[in-house]
Amino acid sequence: MNKFIKIIFYIIINLFLLNAYTMAEQEKMKIGLLVPLSGTNKDLGQSIIKAVRLAIKDINNDYIEIIPKDTASKPEKALKSALELKEQGVNIVIGPVFYNSLSNLGEIKELTFLSLTNRTLDLPSNVISAGINSTSQFKTIKKFFELKGIKKTIFLIPMQDFEFEIKEGVKKSKINVFKQYLYNADPTKLTNQIEDITNYKIRKQNLEDEINRIKKSSDQNKEKKIKRLEQRYTLGGLNFEAVIIADFDESLRSVSTSLLYTDVLPNNKYFITLNQWFDKSLLKETDIQPLYYPSINKLNFENYENKFFDEYNEYPSHLSLLSYDLLGLIYYLSLRNDLSDVNRIFKKKSSFKGKIGIFEIKDNKINHKLNFYKIENKEIKKIF
Repeated sequence: MNKFIKIIFYIIINLFLLNAYTMAEQEKMKIGLLVPLSGTNKDLGQSIIKAVRLAIKDINNDYIEIIPKDTASKPEKALKSALELKEQGVNIVIGPVFYNSLSNLGEIKELTFLSLTNRTLDLPSNVISAGINSTSQFKTIKKFFELKGIKKTIFLIPMQDFEFEIKEGVKKSKINVFKQYLYNADPTKLTNQIEDITNYKIRKQNLEDEINRIKKSSDQNKEKKIKRLEQRYTLGGLNFEAVIIADFDESLRSVSTSLLYTDVLPNNKYFITLNQWFDKSLLKETDIQPLYYPSINKLNFENYENKFFDEYNEYPSHLSLLSYDLLGLIYYLSLRNDLSDVNRIFKKKSSFKGKIGIFEIKDNKINHKLNFYKIENKEIKKIF
């Protein structure tokens, strides 16, 4: 009898352990990852994968399973990989990275994609933009305007494929812009356009006229006055206090240099641009300093860079920080909600504090509360 009871007990224990194991397998949280693993952007894809693995290590939960798939930065490949994720039981995906990879993903209604793009216009209904979008940036710039009492701003927008995205961000943020100008980033056309925007030729002529007037006058101090005027390039005020340059890299430098050429200087007009991800090359551009821009929290970003370097002996791409935070966001939401209805979760108003800062989630959109910085004397300084 005792032997029989032991056998029954053994069977029950094994059935219990088997059932517990099966339940654990069923409860495992599967998260897809759509990144470029081949092609010109494959290094970025690898950086994102490493960031997600680092996030899992920090969360320390064995029930998270990441399933990476290649997009090759192409929409057809992204669709094929997304369908494979669907077959593997995934319902939420981090990625794709680039806007052009999103075009076909609306066909897979069962999946929700947290894309790293900062574009918000014309997205499929099941794609949520998680990048640092223009609305988040202009809301931060608006806060700076209120802090400094800036009333008149001109806005320089390049004629590129993100032109309408920028205009939408201005509209949604309700930032007050005095005048908007589109410019051609072609250097051969840019300078003439900036001359027109800043009334450079008129102001230059004003200076020449004033010098000639004083020369013909009987003013006893005219030589001193003429000498002072000859040290200037133009004469006459500008009817704006700040200029927003919605550009990056060499184009940003070209526009800023053209402004300097037309005697618009950053020591008397605020030069403001968009998120530069703490581009260290701008520290060397002393002629266009101080230069202001919104961005994520710099200290958090540096701590993340150091953590990543300690783990992998290399520095991460800035987009990998987004993926690190998105993994944390998904895990946070899973503790409070049933992830089987992901779309409903992202329609609810909620917030999440990550390495970037605070995410605000509402109506299938993610906005970010950003900080504001200036580059001055070769240093990046926090304003708020």
